[in-house]
Amino acid sequence: MKNLSIDIETYSDVDLSKAGVYKYSESPNFDILLFGYAVDGGEVQVVDLASGEAIPAAVMAALVDDTVIKWAFNSQFERVCLSQWLRRNYPQDFCRYRIAADTVRAYLDPSAWRCSMVWSAYMGLPLSLEGVGAVLGLADQKLKQGKELIRYFCRPCKSTTANGGRIRNMPEHDSEKWERFKKYNRRDVQVEMAIQQKLAKTPVPDFVWDEYQLDQEINDRGIALDMTFVKQALAIDQLSRAELITQMQALTHLDNPNSVLQMKNWLADNGLETDTLGKKAVAEMLKTAPDQLAAVLSLRQQLAKSSVKKYQAMDHAVCQDGRVRGTFQFYGANRTGRWAGRLIQLQNLPQNHIPDLEPARALVRSGNADALSMLYHSVPEVLSELIRTAFVPRDGMKFIVADFSAIEARVLSWLAGESWRMDVFADNGDLYCATAAKMFHCQVVKHGENAALRQKGKQCELSCGYGGSVGALKAMGALESGMAEEELQPLVNAWRLANPKIVRFWWAVDRAVKECIKQKIPTETHGLYFSYQRGFLLITLPSGRKLAYVKPRIGENRFGGESVTYEGVGSTKKWQRIESYGPKFVENIVQAISRDILAEAMTRLRTCLIVAHVHDEIIIEADMRMSVSAVCAQMARTPTWAKGLLLDAEGYACRFYKKD
Repeated sequence: MKNLSIDIETYSDVDLSKAGVYKYSESPNFDILLFGYAVDGGEVQVVDLASGEAIPAAVMAALVDDTVIKWAFNSQFERVCLSQWLRRNYPQDFCRYRIAADTVRAYLDPSAWRCSMVWSAYMGLPLSLEGVGAVLGLADQKLKQGKELIRYFCRPCKSTTANGGRIRNMPEHDSEKWERFKKYNRRDVQVEMAIQQKLAKTPVPDFVWDEYQLDQEINDRGIALDMTFVKQALAIDQLSRAELITQMQALTHLDNPNSVLQMKNWLADNGLETDTLGKKAVAEMLKTAPDQLAAVLSLRQQLAKSSVKKYQAMDHAVCQDGRVRGTFQFYGANRTGRWAGRLIQLQNLPQNHIPDLEPARALVRSGNADALSMLYHSVPEVLSELIRTAFVPRDGMKFIVADFSAIEARVLSWLAGESWRMDVFADNGDLYCATAAKMFHCQVVKHGENAALRQKGKQCELSCGYGGSVGALKAMGALESGMAEEELQPLVNAWRLANPKIVRFWWAVDRAVKECIKQKIPTETHGLYFSYQRGFLLITLPSGRKLAYVKPRIGENRFGGESVTYEGVGSTKKWQRIESYGPKFVENIVQAISRDILAEAMTRLRTCLIVAHVHDEIIIEADMRMSVSAVCAQMARTPTWAKGLLLDAEGYACRFYKKD
């Protein structure tokens, strides 16, 4: 036996969507109901574990044999669930992997697992088994009645007189449904194998599978939460919300001032019409609202603070040992291959700006709601800024947080060959000052000569690198920062004149993509290789990894010119045809290369117990003797495939996670 394709159906009384697979499988009531498998691409077998059948001895041995490669769609689910099931039911056979001085001791070795969902994502395909089957046009599609069957057998049911008061449906309660469930399980294995066969000529490189193994180690390790702090934050938030609602009721005399409809009607009755109570709209209204209305809108802003829901997510997902696991999805962003956040979503945590972070945290941890209300204008705002601090290292250890400096700007400059920008990086200069100096043809010094121009340089750097124009400047807050509407287009023009090689790079990529798709021939520019294979546009990056675009073709944009379209998940979160052009492809390429640099740095630092990574930042649970500068030096090493790229990393140590 060389390969084992697997799909399981499971039961747990824990909500998988809120808790994640690690906590889901920790439940005492967790069990595996069906075990579908195929050996080396052979006929699919279904083992009815819920009805007393047993997995064959050879297959049981293969589950713990690291020379046998196990395949599944979203294999993390199968690997973690089978780890728990084997440990409980066959402890004598279970074989876990261990990492010295680490918390990873409970799971099957991810090095022996492969994921067909990752393979699908690598090829730009959907992240669902049903979606992949539809796009690839497989003969056998995932059976559509699965959701109904999963609701019936895999989750607790409501106790009723009609069902005899039971809280769980078993096979004997509906034998016809159970037979359909077994067919559903068999079909899933068949579809997974069909995906592998369909994609066989465009395999995932071995080094990407190695990155996947590292990702699984990080997810298995998890990150510790200060649950005393989390529980107190939830309690204080509840008190704060009750107080805010009481204050709003006193001012508005509404039954439910948290109701959008009631609040909009009250504002209209008081002379302030609005279509929305979104964050930006409320902030805008606060600028001119009379005092009475401003007081209500301010309370509304505090009450609508959604980021404190992160504390609820922590409470839902934390495992029995106080760590939360499974917060990263490998290849979650399949256009670039970047990681996506899951459960708590570390990728979009609020930043902390309050200067007295530690005292504020101590007040929350001790449950001192009165002192918090007395010392701070907005309790929800403080709780929001303290969310990061809920993540803590193990006792006797510290966090080392290190991130790349201006990684995307560096990669873009390197690819385009914009030498003046590379000189700025080589001299550890201020890119925003240097950009403004180029744009306005004068010296710009931070906090010094022409310092006011630096903000304009910064605004353009953040908005214009991927073809952004006036709309991008507005989206980045140009008007709110004091810039006039009529100066925005001249700013865009000035930035492009200052960066001619970047502009040429956009359109060189545009030409290479279009020629590749039209002629079905390989093209090349700026160290990037474009090819058309079996209905995919592939862009080979300097690292050797490929970006894939599904069913590309030449279309017409809204201006009547040529554009490239391909199939993917669009802004509506649905599978659709997406329009793109040179600068947008450049954005994908730069972000993908930045991701590869992060992945390589994580690989170099994998023995340092990485517990999380956020965008271009790595968080390590470190021995107290570990040096921040040593970690940064490893991160800043230029990969062998990126000769001439200048990298830099900065870091700090802390007793709880925060933005330095």
